[in-house]
Amino acid sequence: MLLAIDCGNTNTVFSIWNGTEFIATWRTSTEWQRTADQYYVWLSTLMKFQNVEADITDVIVSSTVPRVVFNLRVFADRYFNTRPMVVGKPECALPVDVRVDIGTAVGPDRLVNTVAGYDLYGGDLIVVDFGTATTFDVVDHDGAYIGGVIAPGVNLSLEALHNAAAALPHVDISKPQMVIGTNTVACMQSGVFWGYVGLVREICARIKAEHGRDMRVISTGGLAPLFQQAVDLFDEYQDELTMHGLTVIHKYNKELAG
Repeated sequence: MLLAIDCGNTNTVFSIWNGTEFIATWRTSTEWQRTADQYYVWLSTLMKFQNVEADITDVIVSSTVPRVVFNLRVFADRYFNTRPMVVGKPECALPVDVRVDIGTAVGPDRLVNTVAGYDLYGGDLIVVDFGTATTFDVVDHDGAYIGGVIAPGVNLSLEALHNAAAALPHVDISKPQMVIGTNTVACMQSGVFWGYVGLVREICARIKAEHGRDMRVISTGGLAPLFQQAVDLFDEYQDELTMHGLTVIHKYNKELAG
């Protein structure tokens, strides 16, 4: 069985893949100080609590936080007797090309989303990931990653607004009933929700025009379901896009190794 780990700037997701489906998924906050032993105590406790029996033989990691990778390597080696594949490292091959400026380091999560999107939907895609940052990844007709766009994340924007303006409260993002707010919270929610709808629509339109071909727009990430409420913004929503990509990359490397 495969343990797939997606470590983002805010949360880290652990999923167990049995070769056919994910049998369990858990989230924890991303903390680079967390030791290999702490990871194991946390994971094994949850597995026991939910009666999940899994003989983990392989581990693959995608991490946008480089400092956590060392302890995850130790975790995999110490408790599962395996050296994990780490996306972005030379020893972890990708089934797609990466065509960007020489010397550019592309985030592992963006590469994994590209692999997953191409595997599920084919080429000519825009993958919009609502994470700590809102990213737009462009997938060419042959599955290659050819660049994208990075914008501030929704919650990051709300937090910045709250911190920079003393009179503005912290609010939870939701779709407002009306565009014109009649109180401070409604005004902020409208600005963020419709502002990001406009941002996504405009950026995707410009990418399509520049790409010169019709493209499908795929959404993923924690706040993606919220923005699915905006009509005609996305063609598909995929909750487990990154995790699916990790299974594809793992399988590809196993086949290369023979």
